[in-house]
Amino acid sequence: MFTGIIERLSVIKDISCRGKMARITIDVGELSVDTKVGDSVALNGVCLTAIEKSGNSLTFEAMPETLKLTGLGQAKRGDKVNTERALKIGDRLGGHFVTGHVDCLGIIRRKYYSNDNLCFDIAVSGEFIKYLVPKGSIAVDGISLTVMDKKPGIFSIYIIPHTFKNTTLGFKGPSDKVNIEFDILAKRQSGS
Repeated sequence: MFTGIIERLSVIKDISCRGKMARITIDVGELSVDTKVGDSVALNGVCLTAIEKSGNSLTFEAMPETLKLTGLGQAKRGDKVNTERALKIGDRLGGHFVTGHVDCLGIIRRKYYSNDNLCFDIAVSGEFIKYLVPKGSIAVDGISLTVMDKKPGIFSIYIIPHTFKNTTLGFKGPSDKVNIEFDILAKRQSGS
């Protein structure tokens, strides 16, 4: 379980395939200090298990289904990823409950300013619209955000300068894909 409060913008040091699996090595910097093999870490909102640790680097394996359904399938060496370690009992819950199980890929349709606020319009498949609740929570590339508006097939989010500077949203724009996890409470209320 995660909160969607990104701890670090990390860099992919290596990515390789072994059969249909991918091995992804990330430089997580200071997050490696109290992270060990077997721990869950979210990369762009995708929950993965650390299988190796070397210095400040952690290595993960991603299954074919994960590669097919998330943005990790297009990841390459040098890409930056939002990194968050799993929530510990007693930690503050600054965002919302994020499971790390991505529901779908969204496509950024528009990046613009409205009343001095940076906004993104993100398109999702129609089957997922029922999970969008204006003023409700959503995880975009693992970042806990608030749905500001929803229209057929599109929802809008506002981004504060800190989030823009310290997450992948700082360098994403129209046509870029993002991992979407809808709020677990919204999914429960819609009967899913």
